[in-house]
Amino acid sequence: MKTSNELLTIARERGQQAHLPYAGALTPSEALALLRADPAAILVDVRTNAERDWVGRVAIAEAQHAAVQWSQYPGGIQNPDFLAQLAQVAEKGAPLLFLCRSGVRSQHAAKLATEYGYRNCFNILEGFEGDKDDNGHRKNLNGWCKAGLPWLGA
Repeated sequence: MKTSNELLTIARERGQQAHLPYAGALTPSEALALLRADPAAILVDVRTNAERDWVGRVAIAEAQHAAVQWSQYPGGIQNPDFLAQLAQVAEKGAPLLFLCRSGVRSQHAAKLATEYGYRNCFNILEGFEGDKDDNGHRKNLNGWCKAGLPWLGA
């Protein structure tokens, strides 16, 4: 079992290698391990409320989970209150692990948060549902759910 420092080092090295505009990136399994190793770490689920309600949500300690929509449903309009809502749930120095469906919106959220002074922003690679398979379905190739990590179905 890796320590939080070891996991953060892995994530930061991955970020440097990929020239990410935020601290780094973690696989879903690494993200869960970090959450378990560091009680200050927060998973920030940036999916819409509808996605969490209809698809499912991570099952982790409430104190380490925050829901801050990146975009709004319906319409997909970017949440104009994203930064204000993030400020209500996260300290600027805490490790923030951003999660979306596939790892794309969470990248944007991590970048914006970094630009506004959050120093430890990490994207969770693959997201909650992962990439689409050849039939256009998710949860079959990769992601939080496919990795068998704790989640509650809709």
